[in-house]
Amino acid sequence: MTKKYLNTQNEISAFWNTQKIFKKSIDNRKGQESFVFYDGPPTANGLPHAGHVLGRVIKDLVARLKTMQGFYVERKAGWDTHGLPVELEVEKKIGIKGKQDIEKYGIENFINECKKSVFNYEKEWRDFSKDLGYWVDM
Repeated sequence: MTKKYLNTQNEISAFWNTQKIFKKSIDNRKGQESFVFYDGPPTANGLPHAGHVLGRVIKDLVARLKTMQGFYVERKAGWDTHGLPVELEVEKKIGIKGKQDIEKYGIENFINECKKSVFNYEKEWRDFSKDLGYWVDM
């Protein structure tokens, strides 16, 4: 990306933030017919990459279109922060090979490692979404 493009992107993002444009786009449609949009949450067990851009853009376009059509579109996103993918990544990272190794390592220690892993990726996903201009309450 060129420096000029990045500067423009940063200026627009700053304007949206200081003027609370996303919040206003929701607030000024309260009382209108609702359009419910469920955003399938990302699994917070890996970094976002170029392959995630299309999905994010399509989701944002649908919600923006319905907003422009006058619907009340409250956009909330959740996180898939549990389950096997997170555990497998942590096991690999700390060299654990099964249930007995987890017990030796300590269940609480293992859980804490899983939480740290998730929160690291959560920040990356928030930044990724913000950089795309994806309007969602995370």
